[in-house]
Amino acid sequence: MLSYRHAFHAGNFADVLKHSVLTLILDYMTRKEKGYYYIDSHSGAGMYALADEYAQKTGEYKNGIAKLIKQTDIPDSLERYIEIILSFNETGCFDYYPGSPAIAKYFSRRQDSAHLFELHPSDNKLLAEYCQRWQKCHVKQTDGYQGLLSLLPPPCRRSVVLIDPPYELKQDYQQAVTTLIKAYKKFATGTYIIWYPVVKRHLIDEMQASLVSSQLKNLIKVEYCQSPDTEAYGMTGSGLFIVNPPWQLAEQMKEVLPYLKQHLGNSDSSYVVTTLIKE
Repeated sequence: MLSYRHAFHAGNFADVLKHSVLTLILDYMTRKEKGYYYIDSHSGAGMYALADEYAQKTGEYKNGIAKLIKQTDIPDSLERYIEIILSFNETGCFDYYPGSPAIAKYFSRRQDSAHLFELHPSDNKLLAEYCQRWQKCHVKQTDGYQGLLSLLPPPCRRSVVLIDPPYELKQDYQQAVTTLIKAYKKFATGTYIIWYPVVKRHLIDEMQASLVSSQLKNLIKVEYCQSPDTEAYGMTGSGLFIVNPPWQLAEQMKEVLPYLKQHLGNSDSSYVVTTLIKE
């Protein structure tokens, strides 16, 4: 299936969580001079115009990034993320929301390289156009799971990997986990991120059980839910499993998540930061 278009969801509360974490990780990676690989298994279009028909049809960004962008009490751990959003909206209007490739591009230096995979033909075309002047960026219209595994271990011995499938298919939940475990066996010191939606809780529990029973080390879980779990259809929250996170990331998220609940959520919203496997 290739029907999923992230443009419908750009800038929603799940993007805020995912991209604030990605920002903190990439900021940490660029503190060292040595280059790194950024690998994105399901990249999307790269950049999203919030005025287009997709974003306007759902308006999800209005209950996500739009609620944060004008706040005056942004916590330190969210400042860089908000700075990046504003850098793409220099006219004073809130017109664009950057996807994960655009955030990676923001941090990219001469010594870094990006490897972006996107199967959807329309999004792949948009992604290639967005990245055409980005040196050391490689865009491929091929399976991101296999593409990721083919790149490991990276010659620079440093990497940030985002596994972010659309979860159109039930098997994506376990395939994301299986791919991460295979990648870890090839390169155990990389930083790996799996994003997941909370739609059916038992699928998340199965992912977590598979990860915990594997040979992984240094695994944390970060999750933010707008509303309690339900049997009804629809995403109530989202989260990330992160292998080899920066040492301070868990503490930073303990600052970010209460802020997201305060400004995006309500009394029923919840969050968790937990270490699943120690170093």
